Amino acid sequence: EVQLQASGGGLVQAGGSLRLSCAASGFSFGGGAIGWFRQAPGKEREGVACFSSRDGNIYYADSVKGRFTISSDNAKNMEYLQMNKVKPEDTAVYFCAAEILGTSSSRYYCQNGMYYWGKGTLVTVSS
Repeated sequence: EVQLQASGGGLVQAGGSLRLSCAASGFSFGGGAIGWFRQAPGKEREGVACFSSRDGNIYYADSVKGRFTISSDNAKNMEYLQMNKVKPEDTAVYFCAAEILGTSSSRYYCQNGMYYWGKGTLVTVSS
């Protein structure tokens, strides 16, 4: 059974940093796709950062470009989202997601979502 578990959310002041982690079980990273998405109250889900082995590129939403970094440790089956210079508008529930096989581009996955999802972790940025 494929499972993803996100952690690391919490309260952070504007301008600060936070690192989200996502532990995967039931499959191995590599050859697929990983991503982080978020949903703020009253807003649609947004693809924040995605990577697909299909194109080998990393896609970032314009709203986080230059501030957030997605990474993975395939040996540990972990993916991460390093969030720097956070802003109050980054407040949202963050979800990690994955595809076992990366058949589409990073941009496509961030715009359309992935197959496997973890439970979210809440990030609150205070001003």
